[in-house]
Amino acid sequence: MKLLRVGQKGSEKPAVLDKDSKIRDISSHVKDLNPDHLNFETISKLQSADLSSLPELSASDRIGSCITKPGKFVAIGLNYSDHAAETGADVPSEPIVFMKATSCIVGPNDDVEIVSGSKKLDWEVELGIIIGKETKHISESQAQDHILGYCLVNDVSEREWQIEKMGQWVKGKSHDTYGPIGPYFVTKDEIADVNNLKMSLDVNGKRMQTGNTSTMIFNVDVIVSYLSKYMSLQAGDIITTGTPPGVGMGMKPQQFLKAGDTMKLTIENLGEQNSKVVSI
Repeated sequence: MKLLRVGQKGSEKPAVLDKDSKIRDISSHVKDLNPDHLNFETISKLQSADLSSLPELSASDRIGSCITKPGKFVAIGLNYSDHAAETGADVPSEPIVFMKATSCIVGPNDDVEIVSGSKKLDWEVELGIIIGKETKHISESQAQDHILGYCLVNDVSEREWQIEKMGQWVKGKSHDTYGPIGPYFVTKDEIADVNNLKMSLDVNGKRMQTGNTSTMIFNVDVIVSYLSKYMSLQAGDIITTGTPPGVGMGMKPQQFLKAGDTMKLTIENLGEQNSKVVSI
């Protein structure tokens, strides 16, 4: 299933994309796509429902973030060896973990803010994992039993704040609008091989990133198992898994986003994002 949230910010309705690509309102079945409902039981009920009888929503309406109010937004850094190389970093021997503030989450086509004084705003197309139940101290072989589905993420990053300011990466990763997710989250049964998905990102119509999840250093099962050793994961948590090469920081000379720039992101079977950078 492809599940999404449609409507103005704060008033989104949960919805599903049916077999005819029509957007169906599922609010009669589930209040919202939040941690109270992002679980295997909800998905099972929706899969057995007659979606064709549900009200149709306009395809022209705003698409919100595909999930809302996750307890955690966890991120994995330098998870593609060629991306590590372009940034001058060593290939990690185990996953690099940091957090993004959940308040950075926005819809897939919402504006991305650039604030006065921001000098190094960058882009990162990434695969997101949505957790479907309590996850603690699990093995890699158990990981798929805990993954509800996947989504497209733009791990927007302010590199000066991330690297040149004191402290951890979280400052450069967490400003409002630095976490566009969606357009929908796709249940894992619709993804034949999550470790072989094509991905891309364009800035102003020019291809910057081309990659494939097959080149991740640590695949999704490794990541979920690894994180579960250090923190429990709950239903609705989102994990973003790293980016392929082609970020602005890795270019010579470096290239960063400015007001008016547009970004287009795609991951095979997970949809497309189109956002614009705006100054505030």
